[in-house]
Amino acid sequence: MGTTTKVLRRDLAPIDGLGQLLPRLARRWGESIGLATAGRTLTYSELNHEAYRVAEALRASGIHPGDRVALYSQNRWEWIAAYHGILRIGATVVPLNVMLTGEEIGYVLRDSEAKGILLSDERLHAVGGVLRSLPTLALIASFDKGDGSVTSLLDTDVSDDEHQREPASVDPDSVACIAYTSGTTGHPKGAMQSQRSLVLNCAYTATMHGRTSRDVVVTALPAPHVYGNVVINSTFMAGGKVVLLERFDADDALHAIQRHKGTMIEGVPAMYAMMLASPAIDDVDLSTLTRSTVGGQTIAESLIGQWEERTAAPLIEVWGMTEVSGLGTTHTVHGPNIHGSIGVAYPGVQVKVVSLEDEDEDCPIGQRGQLMVRGPIVTMGYLNNPEATAEAINADGWLRTGDVATHDGNGRFFVVDRLKELILTGGYNVYPSEVERVLIGHESVALVGVAPEPDEVKGEVAHAYIVLAPGQQADADALRDYCRQRLAAYKVPRAFHFVSSLPTTSSGKLMRRKFRASVLS
Repeated sequence: MGTTTKVLRRDLAPIDGLGQLLPRLARRWGESIGLATAGRTLTYSELNHEAYRVAEALRASGIHPGDRVALYSQNRWEWIAAYHGILRIGATVVPLNVMLTGEEIGYVLRDSEAKGILLSDERLHAVGGVLRSLPTLALIASFDKGDGSVTSLLDTDVSDDEHQREPASVDPDSVACIAYTSGTTGHPKGAMQSQRSLVLNCAYTATMHGRTSRDVVVTALPAPHVYGNVVINSTFMAGGKVVLLERFDADDALHAIQRHKGTMIEGVPAMYAMMLASPAIDDVDLSTLTRSTVGGQTIAESLIGQWEERTAAPLIEVWGMTEVSGLGTTHTVHGPNIHGSIGVAYPGVQVKVVSLEDEDEDCPIGQRGQLMVRGPIVTMGYLNNPEATAEAINADGWLRTGDVATHDGNGRFFVVDRLKELILTGGYNVYPSEVERVLIGHESVALVGVAPEPDEVKGEVAHAYIVLAPGQQADADALRDYCRQRLAAYKVPRAFHFVSSLPTTSSGKLMRRKFRASVLS
């Protein structure tokens, strides 16, 4: 009885970092399934054991607390185990986007001074030459068999006694993760995320969305991305089951919901548009869904309505970014779900909208301005880049998000678009997402993106890039008339291009700067 009481008290104590999470989950939910992937399904005990095995392999390889270790692969169970194994020994995770080129990988590893990298054979074959040219990289280990010149992480064997070495104690204010932003110009910037910011973000997300041990969460969001990371670890915190897809495919995602009896699916707007356009949606049972979440980019209210009608469950918008370690606003699962709104601020987080001309001036209700955030989830700054840090965070600790937004005076916020995506046409401001929200409502449109094109008279004009819904025909005139009935004349796209697909990031967000190439290819 005394031992049981001690364990319960230990499990009730707050954790300082996510590296302490899996041992606790193994004690409480040990035989429950925590993670299901195409390659393997693991209970919490098994997942904890695999993370412990990674931790011991890192220790044996000379990785110490504070050292930086990169992760580079598609979604797979080994990535999750490695993430927790790195944090377990007090080292810092450097998650790498799988779409980065060898040159970009080299820059990130040099900038972060990474001492090790854990990756798949697929990625090793792609960038192995770059890795071997980095003298500071003391450890290169593969999740697979390797190529004979690198260590195989799977070769490490440890005792089944998980309690022989407890996770490292960490300072909540220390760096847990350095996540590099996918900037459109120049080199990516390494946003330093504290132990506290990651724990709070996952805890608040679990609370706001009402996650429980009965939840089965289906996700194809990339684990290295902050949205994907928070989806996974907030579900773990509640003792739920994560169904992790290697990459997004609309049919696969729909069938995964049915096969696993998913209670949640989480993704970006393009994923929902593609699932709704998939013929498979008429053949699968989605009745187990109790709510879904969407973030990453603005979403049309018509798309939300279609998904909710199909699933009879709310689609909850979220807002976040790398610089807030995940999410910063959302709707509570039992609160009002206002379509078009990114919801309310997380506990302990301040959010406001300020004038685009003077950030010391708060915007009145309904006026567009820049979204600003302050609180314990905000980045500690950009690694080795004090100039960029000062540009992003003002002297009072407010993060300039770069998002144009409004508020309703009742604590709810509404994102219009990214400030940098603004199209300046003949002296007028056109926000691509505003046009996209209209076009996605047309029955012939399955997916749409809007981007600027140079114009000698107006400077820039909007062009629309359309993926047609199954069975629909291309009709630019009909779409132009549809827009004219719903948008001011200067917002109507100058041209409509019909394409088979649109370029997206690894997380599924539309890449507007590459739309033109999709027409030329």
